Amino acid sequence: MGRRLGQHFLTAKPLLERIAREACPEYEPRVIEIGAGTGSLTACLLERAASVIAIEKDPALAARLAERFAGAAQLQIVQADVLALDLGQWGPAVVAGNLPYYITSPILDKVLALGAHLRRAVLLLQKEVAERLTAPPRDRAYGFLTVRTRLFAEPEILFLVGRRAFRPPPQVDSALVRLVPVSPEERWGITDPHAFLRFAARCFRQKRKTIRNNLERYYGPALQALPEASRRAEELSIEQLARLWRELDEPVLR
Repeated sequence: MGRRLGQHFLTAKPLLERIAREACPEYEPRVIEIGAGTGSLTACLLERAASVIAIEKDPALAARLAERFAGAAQLQIVQADVLALDLGQWGPAVVAGNLPYYITSPILDKVLALGAHLRRAVLLLQKEVAERLTAPPRDRAYGFLTVRTRLFAEPEILFLVGRRAFRPPPQVDSALVRLVPVSPEERWGITDPHAFLRFAARCFRQKRKTIRNNLERYYGPALQALPEASRRAEELSIEQLARLWRELDEPVLR
């Protein structure tokens, strides 16, 4: 059931309570839980929020949730694929969940797209993915996923969770990550984040190549005067990539 959809369930109550505390350090008006599963984290979130929207794709698990929490008036169970939902329909909310590994990246995109509606996100991710979100430039884990995430949020690894804490155990360890939303314009001076991300994606297209080699087809001779163009994208911070983007005439990419 859960394993078919890539889910590995946490069962240790102290750990679940700790995750709920990180998601809701104070009582919250609304929490959206992604991948509610058997409801173990749901129960902890209900103690710390006035309203919990529990999203579960598996119809059998959604039915079990409805049975388990039949008397919980503040719980709304949504049996649906999270990728097909508009998470902003419920207004500002904390987002929490134990994400299925195989669709982590698109779910992150959905969460970050909430913008001002996102109060914070506390997500259990594969450790390797968590390290990619938080890696600094020049680190082997730093890449386009890092830039795409940090453009909209400040990520932080809160603690690690070993594979034996799950049932069934996955093949990898996990990490709890907190994402605190930031404004791309206020934090980085980027007024068109989607155009910037198109530019950044081209810089990282072939990671071992220099930015000049990756961008030459778009800018040609304009790259010759820019010293950053001789470096790899993985060496540049978001600030440096944004500066390079502005110098290379942003409208070309639109």
